[in-house]
Amino acid sequence: MASTENPVKDNTDHPVEDKADHPMEGKADHPMEGKADHPMEGKADHNVKDKVDHPVVDKADHPVVSKADHSVEEKSDHLVKDKEDHSVVEKADHPANNKAVDLPEEVKALLKSLASEWDDIQDVDALQVIPLKGAMTNKVFQIKWPTKTGQPSRKVIVRIYGEGVENFFDRDDEIRAFEFLSKNEQGPRLLGRFSNGRIEEFIKARTLSASDLRDPSISALIAAKMKEFHDLDISGPKKIILWDKIRKWISVAKGLSSPEEVEAFYLDTIDKEVDILEKELSCDQQRIGFCHNDLQYGNIMLNEESNTVTLIDYEYSGYNPVAYDIANHFCEMAADYHTETPHVLDFSKCPDLEERKRFVRTYLSTSGQEPSDSEVEQLLQEAEKYTLANHLFWGLWGVISAHVNKIDFDYMEYAKQRIKEYWARKPYLLCSAGPSLETITPEGNKT
Repeated sequence: MASTENPVKDNTDHPVEDKADHPMEGKADHPMEGKADHPMEGKADHNVKDKVDHPVVDKADHPVVSKADHSVEEKSDHLVKDKEDHSVVEKADHPANNKAVDLPEEVKALLKSLASEWDDIQDVDALQVIPLKGAMTNKVFQIKWPTKTGQPSRKVIVRIYGEGVENFFDRDDEIRAFEFLSKNEQGPRLLGRFSNGRIEEFIKARTLSASDLRDPSISALIAAKMKEFHDLDISGPKKIILWDKIRKWISVAKGLSSPEEVEAFYLDTIDKEVDILEKELSCDQQRIGFCHNDLQYGNIMLNEESNTVTLIDYEYSGYNPVAYDIANHFCEMAADYHTETPHVLDFSKCPDLEERKRFVRTYLSTSGQEPSDSEVEQLLQEAEKYTLANHLFWGLWGVISAHVNKIDFDYMEYAKQRIKEYWARKPYLLCSAGPSLETITPEGNKT
């Protein structure tokens, strides 16, 4: 999920950012850090090995679900408090008068230098600063200059990094990925860097809305773009980052949390769950690719003229099983970061079996060959199981964010929902014979 300021954003002029850059100020200062902060113009332009030490109990008994209901929910209810709003954001569709003073002098100087290279700028000092809502990690601004010709204003995006992001990712790694993707025409161009942020190209496209993810034609574009993204050959080791990152976040979360929070979220024992997942989900035949890892709707831009999509905000990107990236995208359909309660998840909105099959088949077909039914089923099975890792990933992200991020977003409540969903789905997804996809509803209940 990982973005800018208030997670409730008007869907005009800019995307919801990555959770870290965004899922959340969304998943836009997100992705779940989380989740989108980018420009938009116009309208919101497996089979798993048998388990020896973890037998599957009768699903009807719901022993693990009961654990979740009485631990994460009851124990953490008193921990979830409204966060004090430390960032007052102006409406995204209203240029802020004289707001240039809100930007650091270093940033204003860089912007003016950039504008001086454009012949059509009327006055380099006449920049307008428009705060963009929806980010959950960074502060994001659209910058506009009037032109001499009366044509649409020149625009760029300024991203000022949020607090505590060093707990989630290495900014230098993210910048390297950003530059590589930019050079390979996979995202906006990097126009400039300053000590605590960067200036990006404004993409003439609209950010998707939550409902767009369910549109079959848009979903097909996303599936094809995801496959293209996964096939990129980024320099450096092709090592899976998922498990080490989760273990690191467990350590960080424990260090920041109160004893009550440690108990409520099982932070002293959850590392054992990670060991189980890594053992059960890892297999030699799984495909590894360069993954976005935070593909919520705010991190996807749609150009309606060319009918193409662009993925933005790469804070969490890195090599992972492609099934994990697909699982993350499916889980993100439970979120709408532009409501009055952006932290509330509705897992009944996750794609049903037919939607998931259609997405996976389109994804695999992008290579030019029609996949077999068994290939589709295999990747679906893997993605189903990786939803468990995804719930732990963003659940821990929420716990940490509650302590380091001042954005007005109920991170603890978000974390509670993610961890609870992990416990609810685990009995069905980690059965020794593998889950029967027909018996698993989006909420993790048996049909």
